[in-house]
Amino acid sequence: MKKIYNFLLNTLPRPLLIRLSYLFRVFSPWFYNGNNVMCPVCERSFSKFLSYGSNVAHRENVLCPYDLTLERHRLLWLYLKNETDFFSRPIHLLHIAPEQCFYDRFKKQKNLKYLTGDLVSPLAQLHFDLHSIPLENELFDVLICNHVLEHVEDPMQCLSEMYRVMKKGAWAILQVPLDSSRELTYEDKNITSPEEREKHFWQKDHVRLFGKDYPEWLKKAGFEVKIYNVQEKFDADFIQKNRLIPDELLYIAIKN
Repeated sequence: MKKIYNFLLNTLPRPLLIRLSYLFRVFSPWFYNGNNVMCPVCERSFSKFLSYGSNVAHRENVLCPYDLTLERHRLLWLYLKNETDFFSRPIHLLHIAPEQCFYDRFKKQKNLKYLTGDLVSPLAQLHFDLHSIPLENELFDVLICNHVLEHVEDPMQCLSEMYRVMKKGAWAILQVPLDSSRELTYEDKNITSPEEREKHFWQKDHVRLFGKDYPEWLKKAGFEVKIYNVQEKFDADFIQKNRLIPDELLYIAIKN
């Protein structure tokens, strides 16, 4: 099964993978019955998680076999659950590049006015280029857009567009792959082949690799940035059980 899973993950286009994931989740948990790891989103335990990632940034024991959460999804869920009123107060939410692990759950939340957008995803209600969001100013209370800015031509333009459609006082979660060993974000427009992009930017369709300066990108777009620190919030046993990244920082971007 692992060989089949890895083959599909690395060869099939994203829209088709999203559709197939709903079938995969039906039978995959039977092969991972156990109690070594826990997904806080689906609240199920398993013997282990699946592997995930490119040849350059491959990770073992990180992908939940039921709802396909990764470390970033589990961290985001814990933040929403423990630190916000996301599940209780009326919220107008824009979810860009919606993840299937959240999509059905958010749709069922009666407190959410939920809009999804993406360039190609079958989960998106609106299809658009993030450089030019076809929506009015100051519409949304919360905006979620994860692992998109490493793909786009002009991340500052995309950040400005997201800032524009958020209400004053709104907040956003805008996670990106981040190399904590780099002080500055790495870009090189001369790197164009999929093989070289994977080597330099961790994935074949990435065009940059963000460094520790990522919060400065958010600030330059106008956001105030607050930090949610995994190691300050959870003990080592919890981090290991839920397969979080111990030194990961979640940046909350606030429009004042």
